[in-house]
Amino acid sequence: MNRRSTLASSVAGAVLVALDGTVLTVAQPSLQRALHASYAQVQWTSTAYLVAVASLLVFAGRLGDRYGQRRMFALGMLGFGVVSAGIGLAPGIGWVIGLRAAQGVFGALLQPATLGMLRGAFPPDRLAMPLAVRTSAIGLAAAVGPLLGGVLVNGLGWRSVFFLSVLPALGFGSAALVRPGPERPTVSRTPLDVPGALLLAASLACLVHTLVTLHATTAATAAGLAAAGLAGAAFIRHERRAAGPLLPPEVIGSPAVGAALGVLVAVSASLFGALFVETYVLQRRLGLDPFDSALRGVPLAVLMVVSAPLCPRLLRRVGARRLVGAATAVLAVGVLVLPRATGALAQGGAFALLGAGFGTVMVAATHVVVRRADVAVAGVAGGLQQTALNVGPVVGVAAGTALMGAGEGTALPVLAAVAAAAVPLARALPGRDVVSITPAADGVRPGVTARR
Repeated sequence: MNRRSTLASSVAGAVLVALDGTVLTVAQPSLQRALHASYAQVQWTSTAYLVAVASLLVFAGRLGDRYGQRRMFALGMLGFGVVSAGIGLAPGIGWVIGLRAAQGVFGALLQPATLGMLRGAFPPDRLAMPLAVRTSAIGLAAAVGPLLGGVLVNGLGWRSVFFLSVLPALGFGSAALVRPGPERPTVSRTPLDVPGALLLAASLACLVHTLVTLHATTAATAAGLAAAGLAGAAFIRHERRAAGPLLPPEVIGSPAVGAALGVLVAVSASLFGALFVETYVLQRRLGLDPFDSALRGVPLAVLMVVSAPLCPRLLRRVGARRLVGAATAVLAVGVLVLPRATGALAQGGAFALLGAGFGTVMVAATHVVVRRADVAVAGVAGGLQQTALNVGPVVGVAAGTALMGAGEGTALPVLAAVAAAAVPLARALPGRDVVSITPAADGVRPGVTARR
């Protein structure tokens, strides 16, 4: 696939996943009534997907590194489309939950590939703009998703939101198969670390499930966190001894990559936790209906779309270290302003700060993670980035849920502090780079990089 079609496929995959999550939220009340489901069952339509996708992203990225990012993207898109159609035809809530878990598996296959394909198609010094386009498209999907979902549910019913993704998924998935293009050959034939993949999946699945179901008993929550910790410890022990570890040392051994992933977790936790709390403020305390409350948040999506294309130029001028630190601080200020913003104008300004900060961090931190990974391990790097952006919101919403009892005056400052705590991590990111633009052969790193 050429660069344009690769970028189009990457954007399509990212938008498809973003739209799926936003339109489902709108459709859940209608789904609950139509299928006579309980609240807990409806929640599992989201939980099953989250657990499946979060636990498999890194291993899916490794599969892409070994067998080809394009193949994983095609398999993920085709499977996502077929399962979406199955959900739209599901006769009962049990089928919906099971198929949502299957959809999470295919979502895990395609998400790291959307970044791995970009890393393979674009040289490191030209990665920032494709990542910015991808981020802008995600922001646009986040803005359009709830409105589109509302129109579909009101006009055609809840099943229509799942049929929405069928044709695009099948179309882009089929195109990736029939137009193979010059994909790089597999660089590494090291054995797949299946035990490591199982341990990591168990740890992440336990963590995500426990955080999503915080309303369970204290004993169940403690048991879930303990299981996640034990599986995580076993995974670390295994990785240190494995001949071909799931997480290559050249990826996780980089302080810059670790710091970028930490920032992504923190800012996504702060943002999504704040949005969860603010939704209750807008609808319960201020008495706005869902549509009006969604309109208050439009500046977030707008600034996310606008800030992303500006990020590549800022990266060249000031470097990731200063840019990510400043953008993370902007997001923290936005969260801190929210509880004091009562009018529409003030709330719009706070949401604009959130969008500008998050859009910039998304591009800059992802650029650090993907650019610093060699093409041979780009899928794992993409899987780690996607894992951070899946786990972070779950942590943030769980924190927001736990803090709601103390009121938004307490919850939002705490969530702002989560983002602020990540600002020092930006010091580990690279400064302003001057990268050789001499063309390099596929699979070979470009010339020497000098840091100022």
